[in-house]
Order: sequence, then structure tokens, then C-alpha cells
Amino acid sequence: MPEQLPYVLVLYYSRNGQTAELANQIARGVARVSGIEAKLRSVPTVSPDTEASLPQVPDAGAPYASKSDLANCAGLAIGSPTRFGNMAAPLKHFLDTTGDLWLGGALVGKPAGAFTSTGSLHGGQESTLLTMMVPLLHHGMVLCGLPYTDQNLSETATGGTPYGPTHWAGTGEKQPLSKHEKALCQSLGERLAKLALRLAD
Repeated sequence: MPEQLPYVLVLYYSRNGQTAELANQIARGVARVSGIEAKLRSVPTVSPDTEASLPQVPDAGAPYASKSDLANCAGLAIGSPTRFGNMAAPLKHFLDTTGDLWLGGALVGKPAGAFTSTGSLHGGQESTLLTMMVPLLHHGMVLCGLPYTDQNLSETATGGTPYGPTHWAGTGEKQPLSKHEKALCQSLGERLAKLALRLAD
């Protein structure tokens, strides 16, 4: 049986598809690096129901993440649409269940980054990225952003921050990812993959 490659877990919640597209672009960046792969995983929506109301497997998109997916990753990229300058409840709910991983130090020393999509251009992109990083710091992860040596960060007129890739989706007809947004996502994926291999050594 062939040895399984280490992987960067690209973990996200996406309601309208924009965050999922960011995740796909990050996975493309991971694929540029040999010896490591991307694993795309999503999280289910949450509701006030106390009974399970969603199937175990989503109808479309990436499979739902397990805590095992998170515990065994070599690196992590987490993404969410912005909700009032913070991550959406489904991603927060998943992270809230990881106390046992924190207690066991499962994520200590692994690289991690964050990405987000907003409807408005100044709709809390940077605060969302920063608040998503707080649980990662508690887990002892090594945060990874985007350096200004990446020219796309200086040229973008849509999304993109040094804290991580972002997308400006618009409030009317949804805008596709710009070439700069795609490039920045791929850069983050590549950086995380390279860091994961180095830190694993």
C-alpha cells in the first residue's frame, strides 16, 4: 500500500459558493508543491434544531470535515464568508468542538492561514481573518499570511490582504474571483504547503 502524502486541510463554510471557490484556488496552490496534497472539506450549516437534520454527506461540494481530518493535517487553511466582521457560525461551531485536539496539542507547530469573502468591499474582511486566527493561536499553530513581495497584493483593486486572501463578491449579482484574488489564493496554498513540509522536518 503506497504511503499517504501529508496534506493541507482546506476547511471552509460557504453559503453561496464564493468561499468554496477561494478554497479551490488555495488547493491549486498546494498542488504546485510536490510531496504534499490538498484535502478540501466543508462544514454543515447549524440550526436551532436539537435533532440532527442534515445528511452525513452533503448533496454537493466538499465532504464535511471530521476532527480526524483536522488532527492529521500537516497545515490548515480555514475560510468563511464574513458575518459582521467575524466568521460564520458553522465554522465557529466546528472549531468549538476541537477542545480535545487542543488538550492533546494535535495542531501545535503546524502552519495555518485564513481566507474570506464579503458582499461589500469594506465589509470586515480583515477583522474576519484576524478573528479566525485567534482559535488557531490557541491551538499553537504557526500563522501564515501573504507578504508584499507578492505583487498581486499591491495591484489588486478587489480583495486581498496581508492577513490572507479575500474576495469581494458584491451585493447584487455575484462577482467572479478576479485574477489577483485567484493568484493570492494560490500563493497562500503554495506557502502553506512549503511551510508544512519544512515544519514537519
